[in-house]
Amino acid sequence: MEGFRVAQIADKRVERSKAAVLAETYKQLTQSGISGVSIDEVSRVSGVSKTTIYRHWPSRSALLIDACSRLGNAHQAPDTGTLRGVVHALVANLAEQLQTAAWASVYPSIIDAAERDSEISTMQSKLHKGFMAPFHAIVERAEARGEIPSGKSAANLIAAIAGPLFYRRWFSKEAIDDRFTDAIIDAAVEAAMRRDSQLQPSRRKARLEDDPSSGSAPTGRSAAGRKR
Repeated sequence: MEGFRVAQIADKRVERSKAAVLAETYKQLTQSGISGVSIDEVSRVSGVSKTTIYRHWPSRSALLIDACSRLGNAHQAPDTGTLRGVVHALVANLAEQLQTAAWASVYPSIIDAAERDSEISTMQSKLHKGFMAPFHAIVERAEARGEIPSGKSAANLIAAIAGPLFYRRWFSKEAIDDRFTDAIIDAAVEAAMRRDSQLQPSRRKARLEDDPSSGSAPTGRSAAGRKR
């Protein structure tokens, strides 16, 4: 019985030291990005020795991965009953997070580190899938309801929604305002509902020229090409 109590005390001490290390790592991460995290500084501020830190996390990358996994909050895909309604809710939430959440300022440094560290690359991929999971869910629901044609590329639709937001937040630094998000929603819903047969005239013409078997008479150019 006494041994059990000692083990419980030891376990609580381990949990406290791990929590202190993770808290300081997360603080440095949000303040300076992934490259600004120093194990020496984490040890000094948390009061946990480097030996103990490396006992819990075998490498700096392992500690960073654990801390990064706490970035962002899981957001459930809303179900308003319409595609436009759920796209609006998700775009509004992502736009707000990009402007206020800690992960939005840290994420570019994670992408940068992922280019050179395979472990962080794997972690970044998991983070991205977590962030985009609600978007995949709404595409699946819209297909099930018959709101969008089956076989639509979820990845393309999600890129049409998230891509412009990411571009303004991390590249152009332009305002992410209601006018901008409304334009994203309109474009995304239109693209989602459009059937592949509804091609723009210029694209349809190009396809017919490349594939005469689609039902249109071959153009002079394509016919000449075959005579050669």
